[in-house]
Amino acid sequence: MPLHESLRGRSLAAPPEPLPGPVADAHTHLDACGCENVDDVAAAMARARAVGVTKVVTVADDLESAVWAVQAANWHPDLYAAVALHPTRADRLDGTARAKIEELANDPRVVAIGETGLDHYWEAAPHDVQAEAFAWHIDLAKRTGKALMIHDRDAHDAVFEVLDHEGAPERVIFHCFSGDAAMARKCADAGYVMSFAGPVSFRNAVDLQAAAVLAPADLIMVETDAPFLTPHPHRGKRNEPFALPYTVRALALLRRQDVIGLCEEVNRTTERVYGIRVN
Repeated sequence: MPLHESLRGRSLAAPPEPLPGPVADAHTHLDACGCENVDDVAAAMARARAVGVTKVVTVADDLESAVWAVQAANWHPDLYAAVALHPTRADRLDGTARAKIEELANDPRVVAIGETGLDHYWEAAPHDVQAEAFAWHIDLAKRTGKALMIHDRDAHDAVFEVLDHEGAPERVIFHCFSGDAAMARKCADAGYVMSFAGPVSFRNAVDLQAAAVLAPADLIMVETDAPFLTPHPHRGKRNEPFALPYTVRALALLRRQDVIGLCEEVNRTTERVYGIRVN
């Protein structure tokens, strides 16, 4: 897959100091990072492992991406996949797409249905079409027994409305959690996992940082959402799973805990939610 067009010409973030213990990148897009083949994937995974990021979940946002993600996850023992149509592409979820996503979802390397949800920021698929597609993905997560990975952009209340109406599956992840402390409390009350990405390290992300402090230890995961959202101090550069330690350390500092302790807590949640043993 080609590097995402918006990131052409941008250099990669500098490699961080390795973590004192292993951790998983709960959400990335290796295809948008420019990985095309088995060698590209192996190289990206090696760069990640060199700094302690030992497991990675690569996530689909359209049908082509979903096919590639499952193929790539079968190339590498430490790579897993999530499949869905992104809410901005919800109007493409026709019968053919549903059948293919369902087929892919049953692959043993797929650990989540996602990213699905609602996006009220971009002028893309109509909101009612997004909600219907979200409901279908919720049902698929229930039928397959896989975790539900939610994309929520400027749509917090509407996402909760759909979850309440449809009934949430057992394991729910708000990927790249973007809410404030009040939303973190709401997620905690419902048992929903909050996955924190690079923005939690941004100096102006005061509300998000308050949410990160409040989130219960057993409801936290970490992610890059690469190639986007590169953490401080490399904001604006191109992201990749190896940059995750910057976010982990920023989160540990906010929560006033040691990095190894945070990694251990995150790993327990990752294993419970994805069934992935992080080592």
